[in-house]
Amino acid sequence: MKCREGCGACCIAPSISSPIPGMPNGKAAGQRCLQLSSDNLCNIFGQPERPAVCSAFEADPEVCGSSSEEAIRLIGWWEQMTAA
Repeated sequence: MKCREGCGACCIAPSISSPIPGMPNGKAAGQRCLQLSSDNLCNIFGQPERPAVCSAFEADPEVCGSSSEEAIRLIGWWEQMTAA
């Protein structure tokens, strides 16, 4: 599966513990990443300061569903199921 351009769910739904430019402590689940543009595109895509966890993310129907809204619900569910 290819990412849906402008989805942004993977930049909103999960927690990210790695530092992100402008967010030195990462971000909480459900919090919009400061690097997510108004068009829901990553402002630091392909740049070295982009967290490794973001670069490693691969879209998958189990995680992304069929819409951005479904992706936010599914990623949020996975976040809760895998929280320590």
